[in-house]
Amino acid sequence: MSSCILLFYICVISAQSADSLYRDRAHLPSARQAAELWQAELERNPRAFDAAWKLARADYWLGGHAPEKERRAFFESGIEAGRKAVALEPNRPEGHFWIAANMGALAESFGLRAGIKYRKPIREELETVLHLEPTFQQRSADRALGRWYYKVPRLFGGNYKLAEEHLRASLKANPHSTVSHFFLAELFIEEGRKDEARAELLKVIDSPLDPEWAPEDLEYKSKARSLLVRVKPAS
Repeated sequence: MSSCILLFYICVISAQSADSLYRDRAHLPSARQAAELWQAELERNPRAFDAAWKLARADYWLGGHAPEKERRAFFESGIEAGRKAVALEPNRPEGHFWIAANMGALAESFGLRAGIKYRKPIREELETVLHLEPTFQQRSADRALGRWYYKVPRLFGGNYKLAEEHLRASLKANPHSTVSHFFLAELFIEEGRKDEARAELLKVIDSPLDPEWAPEDLEYKSKARSLLVRVKPAS
């Protein structure tokens, strides 16, 4: 009995430490340590749902920020961790969402073959999230589906109208979402709607930081400033 109690407290402390480290993810070694702790917890307890989806989330961050030669492995590890979360709790949105996020990053970053391989599963996972919990994580599934409909060629299901609809739906949950406004700006640039694109970029720059997503907000603010200087007002 005493050994079980000790193991319980070790797991609680590890989870708290991993969460604290992940909040410091802008410092890459902290994100790595968080991922290692969740991986270790999952190895100790293969039924640790929170460790599984949080590992998938950490792998997504690491895949976008680690040295280039490591990135694909992190995204693939994130997909695997997300699948473990889904196997444990198929009716929870976390695993489905982070599977889709890691697949989407692979599809955007590693060429046509990855795009073709993951195109359909990404949409299926995101639609599952919308079915299970539409407001999950500030309507992140709508945001990601908006990106999907924007990035996928029209021949394979891409649709700018649906992209805009999903991105605007995500803003109902968080009108200050830097990611949603930035994705809308890119869509409007593609459509030649330059004044609207500039307005969206200014919203990114002016939006307050979300304490939970501050590292992401700061990155999108930087991207918006860089893009704004290249988007001249329509004459």
